[in-house]
Amino acid sequence: MATTLFEHGNHRCIAFNDLVRGDDGVQANQFLIQHGDHSALLDPGGALLYTPLSMAVSQFIPLKSLTYILASHQDPDIIGAVDRWLMYTDAKVVCSRLWGRFVPHSVPHYQQGSSNDRYVLLPDAGQRVPLGDSRIDALPAHFLHSVGNFSFYDPVSRILFSGDIGASMIDSSVTYAPTEDFKAHLPRMAGFHKRYMASNRVARLWAAMIRELNPVMIVPQHGLPMKGDAISDFLDWLSELPCGVDLMDSRDYQLPD
Repeated sequence: MATTLFEHGNHRCIAFNDLVRGDDGVQANQFLIQHGDHSALLDPGGALLYTPLSMAVSQFIPLKSLTYILASHQDPDIIGAVDRWLMYTDAKVVCSRLWGRFVPHSVPHYQQGSSNDRYVLLPDAGQRVPLGDSRIDALPAHFLHSVGNFSFYDPVSRILFSGDIGASMIDSSVTYAPTEDFKAHLPRMAGFHKRYMASNRVARLWAAMIRELNPVMIVPQHGLPMKGDAISDFLDWLSELPCGVDLMDSRDYQLPD
């Protein structure tokens, strides 16, 4: 089922949160930003998701008309079905320049319409991606799960699509809706962030950047969105979180018995 996160005039943001069945893989969200005749699909996933997602998206736009595929990073649950999106749409793939030579490994060499001009490769500093007379801002989020990682901000809705930052592990019984109670939400996300965020240094830098942005909603690729007090509470928590290499020592690098 699709969830409308924002709709005003010719602009809307749609979330698809229930297309991965529990036994098939980790729960994941996909997002469609539509601005007039222009559109962007965020982190559309792999082969597991292509058919149900393409059917869901086609209820809102003609699939062929899709303008962009935005990939926060290179993982299979982000962009694994890139070959099909390149084949069945005219969309350009927007991803880090670090992954510009790796993502095409998922595309057969004989497939037509998959040349270099189908890619928009982002510099480390990020950039503004035009969407008709609006835009989507690609914001640096490097080493927060991936060495070439971006969050995407929609200035019309003021929604930050944060990728794996802010992700939470939920099951199918949890209703997809923004949470404002960060304390209650924290147990669903703490373990993931300790393992998948590289270090407190980069987490703190990203959080400071997002505070300047002041989004009305943070929407991750896994789990529930956050809004209201949960946003500031999350950024405060992330800024102080020991994670990744902060937690490693010699005991983690030993020869096996």
